[in-house]
Amino acid sequence: MEDQRSSTLSRISATILVVDDESSIVTLCKTLLEGAGLTVLEANGSSEALKICTHHDGPIDLLLTDLVLPPPGFQLASTSNQFPHVNGHELALRATLIRSGLRIILMSGNPDKELACHGIKRGTLPFLEKPLERDRLLALVHNVLAQPAPTLGVEDRPRAANDTDWFG
Repeated sequence: MEDQRSSTLSRISATILVVDDESSIVTLCKTLLEGAGLTVLEANGSSEALKICTHHDGPIDLLLTDLVLPPPGFQLASTSNQFPHVNGHELALRATLIRSGLRIILMSGNPDKELACHGIKRGTLPFLEKPLERDRLLALVHNVLAQPAPTLGVEDRPRAANDTDWFG
């Protein structure tokens, strides 16, 4: 069954952007995904990932991102900085505005705590728990690529009357 799943996955031509602040996680994901015949783009944080989403000429089919992406230092996002350091969920929202049809997988080592901290209900987006297991990663990637892309967007969030559109 494992060989059948790997061969099915390898027939899918897809480009995956892997984002994590831990280079060992990015390297592991790249090795496993490329081993399954997929193309992998790497980013070590949200700022770099947003630049790739904006400037990469080819397709990006899936964003696989850590939920917790700590910035290297204090930084305010503004209209003059279109590539701010943000958490993985905010990265997913911004990336889907840049790349229509982008599919998302969030990952974290402490999913219940991190999902709750970011106000995300379990089951809203595909989720992968760390430490990563090869078969779970490949099966989830395969399943997500086979589904239509989610409709995410900043405009879908509830807003108060006095909300400021900081990133508009």
